[in-house]
Amino acid sequence: MSDYFNETHEQVRQTARKFIETHVRPHIDDWEEAGEFPREIYKLAGDAGLLGIGFPETLGGNGEGDIFMKIAVSEELMRSTSGGFVASIGSLDIGLPPVAKWAKQGIREQIVPPVLRGDKIAALAVTEPGGGSDVANLKTRAVKDGDHYIVNGSKTFITSGIRADHYTVAVRTGGEGHGGISLLLIDKGTPGFTTGNKLRKMGWWASDTAELFFEDCRVPTDRLIGAENAGFIAIMSNFLAERLSLSIMAYMTAQIAYEAALDYTRQRQAFGRPVAGFQVTRHKLVDMATQIDIAREYTYRCAALMQAGKNPIKQVAMAKNFAVDVCEKVTREAVQLFGGMGYMRESVVERLYRDAKILSIGGGTTEIMKELIAKQIRL
Repeated sequence: MSDYFNETHEQVRQTARKFIETHVRPHIDDWEEAGEFPREIYKLAGDAGLLGIGFPETLGGNGEGDIFMKIAVSEELMRSTSGGFVASIGSLDIGLPPVAKWAKQGIREQIVPPVLRGDKIAALAVTEPGGGSDVANLKTRAVKDGDHYIVNGSKTFITSGIRADHYTVAVRTGGEGHGGISLLLIDKGTPGFTTGNKLRKMGWWASDTAELFFEDCRVPTDRLIGAENAGFIAIMSNFLAERLSLSIMAYMTAQIAYEAALDYTRQRQAFGRPVAGFQVTRHKLVDMATQIDIAREYTYRCAALMQAGKNPIKQVAMAKNFAVDVCEKVTREAVQLFGGMGYMRESVVERLYRDAKILSIGGGTTEIMKELIAKQIRL
């Protein structure tokens, strides 16, 4: 029903849908239990053109500026029913943009095309133990030594942390606060750089999440992304798109849970009739559908503002908080409507319920979003 999408968007959507139906859905339950999916899936996604959306054609992408093409693909990727899969396959969308925009030309041309082809994997490393949302106070230190930086510190909760080939790492090159932060591109195998064990999580099981450790890690100075001590601006500019993506993940998680609950209650019999035949069930489903539609349409409006060149910090924060709240409510109700079956691992709503929680934490917590909104309305 939306008028935000054109024929090209729908063609790309169909490509993404076929990719998920062919290569992902038949195996996703096994991948969830295994805690990872095969690396060759990145290559298949690259071959389908799904990884290059939003990146410059000169670097092997599909072109910049068409946010709704990205949304169409993101919605279909969520049809995998696994937020962890989507987070991992999409870790390039948070790790690679600073490289594509601000790295030296030779580095851009070396790093970006293989990632968009699915030959290599990119990740973003900002969060630190004990740091959480307080990005301006990160502790990982990079000290210049001739034509290298010497990096010491650690990161945690890094998506694609084990398997990534390239990491966009936030480090402190200057004084305290946001003005002393820079971004360095650090490759796997760089001496002094190691990864910890894969972290065990409540949800997003198919996502590879890990700690990173830097001990006298020597990184060439030409791997500096943008200007020294200007990394905080790059991180913040990345957050807007990331939060929009999390809003999409939230309403799509809710949408899939709602559809599963709708189908189940139509089939499940209780007291001589389908569960959907009871008024209390119908009203729950109506509330779920209403909330999802509102979350989706407001997210689309935020995307339209971004595509028009605006910087809707307040609106995107509102969209994320609202969509996440809807997601948590809808997935909870879906489990309730499934009854005992909703508590079983074989039920898709059980997974969606677990996956929902991280969305109120990642990309800035609900509380941080409220603080951003308060600043924008000058409270």
